[in-house]
Amino acid sequence: MKTLRTSLLLLGGGLALVSPLTALARDATAPAPTALVSFTEPESMKRLERSKHKVDFFHLANQFESQGNKAFCGPTSSVIVLNALRASNEAIAKPQDARLVLDEDRELLPAGFDPLFHRYTQNNFFDEASSKVKAREQVFGKPADEGGKSDAGIQLRQLQGMLAAKGLDVKLRVADDTLTDATIKAELKENLKTANDYVILNYFRPVLGQKGGGHISPLGAYDQASDSFLVLDVNPNGQSWVWVKADALIKSMRTPDTAENRGYLLVKEGNLAQAADTK
Repeated sequence: MKTLRTSLLLLGGGLALVSPLTALARDATAPAPTALVSFTEPESMKRLERSKHKVDFFHLANQFESQGNKAFCGPTSSVIVLNALRASNEAIAKPQDARLVLDEDRELLPAGFDPLFHRYTQNNFFDEASSKVKAREQVFGKPADEGGKSDAGIQLRQLQGMLAAKGLDVKLRVADDTLTDATIKAELKENLKTANDYVILNYFRPVLGQKGGGHISPLGAYDQASDSFLVLDVNPNGQSWVWVKADALIKSMRTPDTAENRGYLLVKEGNLAQAADTK
């Protein structure tokens, strides 16, 4: 979701985060629309049924949620994966989100009754550990240091650090010249056919013929016959889960973000006692 420049517009008296244009979008001719297949189409069901790389799909779909605001595609993708990995693991303590129940609601409940589940949410994703990498207010544009520059959104490398701070094993793959298309495709396919590991994508929507800018979402499946990947888009408005041709998806990751190209994260459970250094 992170891009080179962020602007704010006043809409109806409130602030709305507007997806800005990156250098690629400003300087290049708009790409031709890519053939996308919505998850709601009959063709999608055929692809999913015949797919041999879809182990992740069922776990992610069971924990799926839409992003609560335009800035939270990264946190949303992360909590989907965190819950897919840990929801049924009683050995790992999960947080609660007190913001989900109002004080006036609590007053109506029986004494001693706890209405909250123990699970990750877009609010409690920003705990003490992950906030050392990037705090919630910094995602919305507050400079990390007084007088410093705003760094709104979340870059993929920052998201890697935030997930590592929660004890996950997170491998960052930047889609630059060090990675061939064949390597990227093979890694994504291998991940999708093995259990207990997941892919979080960072891609540029216009390359796919979609409106918007940089975006983050989990990857759900791969279909060999159509050579396409299923992107589980976390945006609930005007977008849907969609099958994308492999070459187009890789091209959409080979686009510049603030500090480096976009790419993907390979995520699995890690050693909670040895969370990665997030500095």
